[in-house]
Amino acid sequence: MRAIIAGGTGFIGQQLVRELKEHGWEIVVLSRNPGKVADAFGAGVIGMPWNNGWSSLLGPETTVVNLAGENIAGGRWSAAKKRRILDSRVRAGQQILRTIRQSGKTPYALIQASAVGYYGPCGSSPIDEYANNGTGFLAEVTRAWEASTAELESMGVRRCILRTGMVLGHGGALKKMLLPFKLYMGGSPGTGFQGMSWIHMADQVGAIRFLMENPETSGPYNLTAPGPVSAEKFAHTLGTILERPYKAPVPPFALRLLFGEMADEILLSGQFALPERLIKAGYVFRFPELADALLDILK
Repeated sequence: MRAIIAGGTGFIGQQLVRELKEHGWEIVVLSRNPGKVADAFGAGVIGMPWNNGWSSLLGPETTVVNLAGENIAGGRWSAAKKRRILDSRVRAGQQILRTIRQSGKTPYALIQASAVGYYGPCGSSPIDEYANNGTGFLAEVTRAWEASTAELESMGVRRCILRTGMVLGHGGALKKMLLPFKLYMGGSPGTGFQGMSWIHMADQVGAIRFLMENPETSGPYNLTAPGPVSAEKFAHTLGTILERPYKAPVPPFALRLLFGEMADEILLSGQFALPERLIKAGYVFRFPELADALLDILK
């Protein structure tokens, strides 16, 4: 089994490479700097440039995983930042599609990244994969992201879409949440009623491998734990584990002042997304409950 991974040096990609390596996969990571790939992962992982050579590896033993895209966090969204967020995702998908089309060979499957932002703000009602595409910048981005490789389905390629929630691991969003709590200033953003659909990194990469290896799977899957919580519940649970008090919520106006549009799109709204199709397909979560997931990471 061979995996060609775009975005293999990112937060999720690095852990996916290690997961696949442990289970006997041959791994190729597409990179603008292929020489750094071997340094990052060691023997058994090959770095290749985006535009040269990897098309010869396509065929029934190869699965392509597209995780490429600029980080949506990191401060206010300027017009230029929003363009990079959208363009980095769409262009990566288009490059993969173009390479496969020109090669005349199709892979065993394509695993296409997306996010629960696809559904837009959803209030307090739980949603599954059959919910409609929502409104807002992230809903627009994920719609275009998913569409960038959709043509492969008409070419007979099995395609799974990963609508991922907040991934909890050593780094990422959780790392940014820890400092306020360690300073005894931790609280939820805004009202705290908004949904937080989360997933432990072990389940994130475990579910991706499950979809890669399961020929019966296709279409969209929410990569979220079956126990989504409100932002207030998340903050209370994190504070309890860190043995720090839960302080007053951060006012929406303060978050908008700091982060602009990103505050409304990420911090002050959310989804209670359920992994209905993933569970029906047979995936068993290692960390279905938030407290257990945070304890595993933080203790």
